[in-house]
Amino acid sequence: MKTTNTTSYDVMDIQGGAPVKMWTQGVPVEEAARQQLTNTAKMPFVYKHIAVMPDVHLGKGSTIGTVVPTLDAVIPAAVGVDIGCGMMAAKTTLTANDLPDSLSTLRSAIERAIPHGMSPKTRGHRGRDEGSWQTPPSAVDAAWLQLKDEFDAICLKTPSLKNTNNYRHLGTLGSGNHFVEVCLDEVGFVWFMLHSGSRGVGNAIGTHFIELAKKDMRTHFVNLPDSDLAYLSEGTQHYDDYVEAVSWAQKFARTNREVMMQNLIAAVRLVIKKPFETHVEAVNCHHNYVQKERHFGKDVLVTRKGAVSARTGELGIIPGSMGAKSFIVRGKGNEDSFHSCSHGAGRTMSRTEAKRRFTLADQVRATEGVECRKDANVIDEIPMAYKDIDAVMHAQRDLVEVVHTLKQVVCVKG
Repeated sequence: MKTTNTTSYDVMDIQGGAPVKMWTQGVPVEEAARQQLTNTAKMPFVYKHIAVMPDVHLGKGSTIGTVVPTLDAVIPAAVGVDIGCGMMAAKTTLTANDLPDSLSTLRSAIERAIPHGMSPKTRGHRGRDEGSWQTPPSAVDAAWLQLKDEFDAICLKTPSLKNTNNYRHLGTLGSGNHFVEVCLDEVGFVWFMLHSGSRGVGNAIGTHFIELAKKDMRTHFVNLPDSDLAYLSEGTQHYDDYVEAVSWAQKFARTNREVMMQNLIAAVRLVIKKPFETHVEAVNCHHNYVQKERHFGKDVLVTRKGAVSARTGELGIIPGSMGAKSFIVRGKGNEDSFHSCSHGAGRTMSRTEAKRRFTLADQVRATEGVECRKDANVIDEIPMAYKDIDAVMHAQRDLVEVVHTLKQVVCVKG
């Protein structure tokens, strides 16, 4: 493995594999992530090169913060199980002066309006997920009708998906790094921002096809540098079924964010009586997904695992952490990155390590000025567990330009 330097990115030359172009100057990259990138680059169907974003870190099968272009094959684990996970943000006509003196009132209203988290007592047990709807509201009913027929057709081919928590998860947040925030931009306008994906049904689809791909590899005696790089070949039934299911899951994820945004706006209107408009500027973008795109004169399948599309003029969202800035960005259409940018700051340590290293007092200090949970169960999301967002943004200055800088004042996590 040899690394060479260019003006804005480094290149890892992989013996027996595609080059790896890395927009990581000035940010740490763990050795395990470099090895994972090497493994992925050796897959024979990688097109041109792999593009690595500054938030890159170790993932399952493929690194998070990576763009993998392929010909005639797809790696389900590179897409992951939170299919279509992404961000949505909307600017409002409210300003900082319109926010209530007690931000806890606003946070409580949002928490009532959007199911979030998952009760420990339900993990691994049958019964309703506490982060799902008991009785879904009319907005969920209307949205589900737009998704139901296609899902029923998918279930005819994959019956095991039928009993997943889909309808009751539509319009819900989840847990981990998913969040809902009220933010202020650089001139004091209020923004609503949220982060979530395809929830339980996306997890079920991803898990099912990852296992199918592994089974196919065993059946055909395909040796891989990592079993999670198991792939589906174009022209096979499993490939066709996966493309259909993953496309639907991405629609579900986008709709999930739209329904949450509706409920978020309605919740804020209950607290702030002043009339206001939303979606003055709005962005809804995936950062865990796969789709056909044209690059370097060829139609290829582009998998973005923790990366955002950044075509020329396209708006995207790059969040920091629950104590750091976030950015609304405009893409520069950099072809070497396959028109991509980072999906966030990127973790510097595992959740287990963050809980071992930091205390509740550290969490309270790091989120000072933000109305949010300050308890032991969110220490794994402490800002210090993430890379410096300013360094991450500088490393990708050739990929995007900053349009707005946001700072959260309310953060809801599962």
